[in-house]
Amino acid sequence: MHLGHAIAQRALIALVQVLSLSVWFSVTAVAPTLTQQWGISSTAAVWLTASVQIGFVLGAVGSTALNLADRIAPQVLLAVSAGGSATCTAAVAVLADGLVVAVSLRALTGFFLAGVYPVGMKLMASWSAPDNRGVAFGVLIGALTLGSALPHLIGGLGPLPWRTVLLTAAALSVLAALLATFLIRTGPHLVRRRAAPNPRYAIRMFTERGPRLANLGYFGHMWELYALWTWLATFVMLGRQERGEVASVSTGMVAFLSIGAAGVVGCLVGGWASDRFGRSPAAVAALAVSGACCLASPLFFTAPFPVLIVFLLVWGAAVIADSGVFSTSLSETADSRYVGTALTAQTALGFLLTVVTIQLVPIVAQLVGWQFAFLLLAPGPAVGAIAMYALRARTTTKEDPHVQPHSYRSPGRAVCGNVPHGR
Repeated sequence: MHLGHAIAQRALIALVQVLSLSVWFSVTAVAPTLTQQWGISSTAAVWLTASVQIGFVLGAVGSTALNLADRIAPQVLLAVSAGGSATCTAAVAVLADGLVVAVSLRALTGFFLAGVYPVGMKLMASWSAPDNRGVAFGVLIGALTLGSALPHLIGGLGPLPWRTVLLTAAALSVLAALLATFLIRTGPHLVRRRAAPNPRYAIRMFTERGPRLANLGYFGHMWELYALWTWLATFVMLGRQERGEVASVSTGMVAFLSIGAAGVVGCLVGGWASDRFGRSPAAVAALAVSGACCLASPLFFTAPFPVLIVFLLVWGAAVIADSGVFSTSLSETADSRYVGTALTAQTALGFLLTVVTIQLVPIVAQLVGWQFAFLLLAPGPAVGAIAMYALRARTTTKEDPHVQPHSYRSPGRAVCGNVPHGR
């Protein structure tokens, strides 16, 4: 395999993720406008985001049950899914005039996105050798982060109509589908033969110590991540109002810098650290920082704007820095025949958990105020750090002959949930 070709493929996969995932938070970015125009409460508006998470879970469960990620050419599944999510997003802009239609279409958007993100992980793994897979997954998660934050950037560039923001995101997703169709191919580092259907592996992997701990770490991470991304702009806006600040930088731009720009840096650093120091130490460090930010958030609610920006940049980098580590760890410990199924099941359960925290944050805010709302998120990083610390001492599950032995202390020698070259 030519190194330049592998790098080009990884770059294309990352680009497709950025473009296609721009639809994820497209409606969330314009939710304040929709609450005014449609006359809905902020509590009801939560479903504009939560419905995407639920749709994603349903799509991931269906994909897992049918082993689609391991039975269909990944680039084909990715292209079809990106096109479907683009169509649903454009339909919201054209057809929706109230919450019911919008929520239904957003759920369908999430359903299609289940064929974008997990499949992108499998494609990235297929082009990544064991000694640089952490960095490769860091690039992929950085792409997801940047794509998720793009609607905030689009909306923050000027007072654009909400329909324009959605149609722009849909157009970017269509471009992603075209790139996946004509330019992306599967790499040599994963099993090429089609796997026999085995949906039970999504459950069986929890009997294996390595995948179980990697999943628990991921669930702690997800308890915090999407609730923070969903409500960060509200936290910033209300804090500014309380201290009577005249905004020189739009809240949307603050959200983009914190989620997108800082998140990309965090993903790259986290991926590099996981290859350099090991999966578990990198994840524990990121979880410790983000958990500390959860606990410190009340102190920064009314802090001066420059101080708040620094805090949010640190938090935005830390909260996503470990995301690729969990995917990498699972790809290295799961049965090589069902890596796609394992990754899809992991994300399905993780995103189901995000529905809970997205709903709980505004409820807690009503009880104790927005200044203290993010304290709810702190237990997630704590649980995740404990699981990933335990993973450091794991040994390969002996009953699974398809998982190759490796050491987290020397990740460069790992055989990452795949088969040797040429198989």
